[in-house]
Amino acid sequence: MAQPLDHRGSEVTRFNLVSEPWILCRLADGTVAELSLREVFARANSIAEVVGEVATQTFAITRLLLAILYRALGEGYRESEDWAELWAEGLPRPIIDAYLDAHEPRFDLLHPVEPFFQVADLRTSKGEHKDVSQLIFDLPANNRLFSTRAGAGIERLSFAEAARWLVNAQAFDSSGIKSGAVGDDRVKGGRGYPIGVAWAGLLGGILVEGDTLSRTLLLNLVDPSEWGGAAQNDLPPWERPQSTEVCPDRPPRGPVDLYTWQSRRVRLFTDASGVVGSLVCNGDRLTPQNQHGVEPMTAWRRSTPQEKKLGLPLVYMPLEHDPSRAFWRGISALIPKRVDSYSGSEAAARQPSGVLSWLAGLQLDGYLPPDTVLRLRAIGVVYGTMSAVVSEIVDDRLTLSLAVLSSESARLGSIAEAAVERADKGVRALGNLAANLAIAAGGVPAGFEERAREEGFAALDGPYRSWLAGLTPASDPDAAYAAWQARAYRILRDLGSALIDESGPAAWAGRDHRGSRMNTARAELWFIRQLTTTFITAKEHSA
Repeated sequence: MAQPLDHRGSEVTRFNLVSEPWILCRLADGTVAELSLREVFARANSIAEVVGEVATQTFAITRLLLAILYRALGEGYRESEDWAELWAEGLPRPIIDAYLDAHEPRFDLLHPVEPFFQVADLRTSKGEHKDVSQLIFDLPANNRLFSTRAGAGIERLSFAEAARWLVNAQAFDSSGIKSGAVGDDRVKGGRGYPIGVAWAGLLGGILVEGDTLSRTLLLNLVDPSEWGGAAQNDLPPWERPQSTEVCPDRPPRGPVDLYTWQSRRVRLFTDASGVVGSLVCNGDRLTPQNQHGVEPMTAWRRSTPQEKKLGLPLVYMPLEHDPSRAFWRGISALIPKRVDSYSGSEAAARQPSGVLSWLAGLQLDGYLPPDTVLRLRAIGVVYGTMSAVVSEIVDDRLTLSLAVLSSESARLGSIAEAAVERADKGVRALGNLAANLAIAAGGVPAGFEERAREEGFAALDGPYRSWLAGLTPASDPDAAYAAWQARAYRILRDLGSALIDESGPAAWAGRDHRGSRMNTARAELWFIRQLTTTFITAKEHSA
């Protein structure tokens, strides 16, 4: 039984997230406002998006909103027809309000017994806690993500800020040694040894964004039948008794469980004007293997090493985002028709996110038109040493037509993927040119090759995004693909010409390399040949 929370003489005894403003939202007019949970759902049609101090807050808070929406709809949301009704009529505000009313006490950040996303009597054996900075993402060498948050800015957080960072911590907290909670059998010597990063930190998060927050929520609201429909047992923490005890290796019961997974046990310490301290301990450990049946907001990759390690015939792991690669370069993992296929008995190497598969199915069933424009947002975290620090936050967007994901327009998805493959080969040719020019001048090729490849992908980035966004059900796949081939060829040819023009007399004279003479003329000849083979000679593409 949790004991009352001590607020150290605070005059503020209530900060309920249902009624108090705490979620940062960008409104339709471009302004940003803090809104309560009730206001967010009430004004969802006039809110452009949830924002935050960092992109991970957007992802974590949106998943919290989805969990509330799932539970509010309950048995009234069981199949595609129910979704179509919501899409036509909008969010059912009376139903959502009734749900928030029923569970309002559990959304109180300062509740004396059951504070939101916390444990009231959480403590260490020495009764210690730390400052609020551990709630905020940090970078290597203890460089805080927000250098402006110095002095008093690090010493305290407003209740609204603390609520945002609390939701973010439960979703994305880094690993490392935590404070040891009394009652946790895993604690040794007063320390909570690493159990891994919080659940969402394991994902290559994919959020489908609509024109309004209402549309965004519905576009990500996968039909419960997609994961077996076990909605009755798929409960958030505010519908379960609060407990300091951890649940070792408990399997998740569904998306609601995962969207609100208590990766950490947390307690906030407050005074009259905000949060001045925090205690963060290990929570429920969750392994990522084969959770693709219940986690729909990431793509998945087949892992042979994990299959050997676990002795299982098939293991899928979340497909994390690579910060060195733009989102569009991984489009093959986004297209359901391309990755759901089987060759003989061999399972697919990739599985798309459940959300994208769901949307493709809605289009196939006639609930969404194929020209529906989707804005996909990739959000993820790259962790540093021992996953104990945050090295980088990935935040990228990609706009495409739903037809690109649909099996009814298979060739659009095919050329979208083939265009990326050709871009990769073309950029490789540009890198080879830079390397050969460096060799011809007597230099070391590695650095020149890498820099040229970076410039090549940067030059293709905007054009590919625009070309992809222009693919619609009315597009002629052959003509569209030919247009991309021609444009990519010109872009890379111009970059190559610039490298050649910059090569000096030494490169024109050349050097002997591996039994032949490498000079600017030969490097150019090889480059043109590779580009021609990639973009002009190769007329065939995947169907």
